[in-house]
Amino acid sequence: MDILLQWLLLTVAVAAGWFAGRLSSSSRGSKKVIADEDSVRDRLQFLFTNYSDQAVENFVQSLAVNRDTVSLHLSIGAHFRHKGETDRAILIHQNLLARPELPPRFSPQVTFELALDYLNAGLLDRAEALLHELMGDREYGRKSSLQLIELYQQEKEWGKAAQVAQTLTNGQTDPAVLKMLAYITCEIADEAFKKDDRWGSQKLAKEALEFDRSCVRATFILMKLQIRQGNFREAAGQSFKVFDQNPEFGSEAVDRLMKLEHEHGDIGRLVKKLRKLYETWPSTSLLLALVESVERASGRPAAIELLRLELEVRPSVRGLLRLVEMAGYEKGMTTDEGRLVSRIGHLILANRPVYRCVSCGFSGRQLHWLCPSCKQWETVRPIQGVEAE
Repeated sequence: MDILLQWLLLTVAVAAGWFAGRLSSSSRGSKKVIADEDSVRDRLQFLFTNYSDQAVENFVQSLAVNRDTVSLHLSIGAHFRHKGETDRAILIHQNLLARPELPPRFSPQVTFELALDYLNAGLLDRAEALLHELMGDREYGRKSSLQLIELYQQEKEWGKAAQVAQTLTNGQTDPAVLKMLAYITCEIADEAFKKDDRWGSQKLAKEALEFDRSCVRATFILMKLQIRQGNFREAAGQSFKVFDQNPEFGSEAVDRLMKLEHEHGDIGRLVKKLRKLYETWPSTSLLLALVESVERASGRPAAIELLRLELEVRPSVRGLLRLVEMAGYEKGMTTDEGRLVSRIGHLILANRPVYRCVSCGFSGRQLHWLCPSCKQWETVRPIQGVEAE
C-alpha cells in the first residue's frame, strides 16, 4: 500500500511539474522540450530524495516513451548508476531500447548510456560490443571511441587501443588525440624492447615521434636502444633532446645522462653542455649534475663555491643537503650539527611526493606516463619548488 501511495504521489508530482513547464513555455510563446540531462536531474532531485527507489522504478516502468520523456528516463537511469545501483540503471536503459515507441534519434544516446552501465558493472565484453556499434555514429562516435580506448588501456590491450585511436586521427589533427596515439605506440614499442625486438621497438618509437614530436617517452626508448647497442654518444644525444621536447622532464633526462656519462662520457664536454642547459632551464637536478661534473673536472672547492652561489639564487632542500655533505663542517659547523641538518632535511623529503599530475592533482613518488587518476598521458610531471625541482 505504501509503495502504491508513493507511486501515485510521484506521478502527480511529475505531472504537475510537466504541466507547469508547458504553461510557462506557452506564456513565452514557444514550446520548449527539456533535453539537458543535468537540468532534468536537478529538477528530479526532490523526487529522488523524497520517494523510495522502488516507487521511482515503478513509475519509470509505467511512463510512456516519447521525445518528451526520454530525458526523464535517462536522468533516472544515470541517477541509479551514480548511486552505484548499476543493475537498476541497466534495466532502465535496456527497457528503453526494447520499447518500440523509442524515437530512433535517441537510440544512440540510450545505447551509449547502457555501455557506461556495463563499464561500471565490469561487464567489459558487453560494453566493448556496444561501443564498437556506436563508433560510426555522427554524434556519439567520438565519445564511444574514447571510451573504448580507455577500456583497452585499462586492460593493457595496446594494439586494439592504437587501432581505435587511429580512427580518430583520420582527417583530424587534434593534438590531444595525437599525443594519446604517440604514447599508446610507445607502450607497444616498450613491449618490443622487452622482447629484444630492437628493430621493431625503434620503428615504433620513431612512429610515435611522427605523431607527436614532443613525446618524451619515445626519446627515452630510443636512448635505451642506443645504450643496448653500445652507441653511448648517440644515447647521450637523445637525453639532451628531452630539454627541447619538454624541459619539465629534464630531471628524468639528467638522471639517465649522468649514469651514462659516469661510464662512457667526456667530462669536459659534459660540463659545457650542463652549464648551457642550466642557464636555459634551471632546476635542482640539473644543478646537482653540474656540481658533480665540476667536482670531477675542477675539484671539490670549485664545486662547493658553485653550489653555494646558486643556492642563494635558487634555494632547494636537496641542494642544501648536498652542500652540507660536500662542505663537511667548515666554518665551525660541528659533526653533530651537520648530522642534524642532514637528518632533518632527509625527513622533510622522505614522504614528499616527487610527481604531480598537472590536470587532476594526483601525486606520488613514481612517474606514471598515464595518470592513474584522470587517465591522461604525460600530465604527471616532476614537482617544482624548494622541496623538489
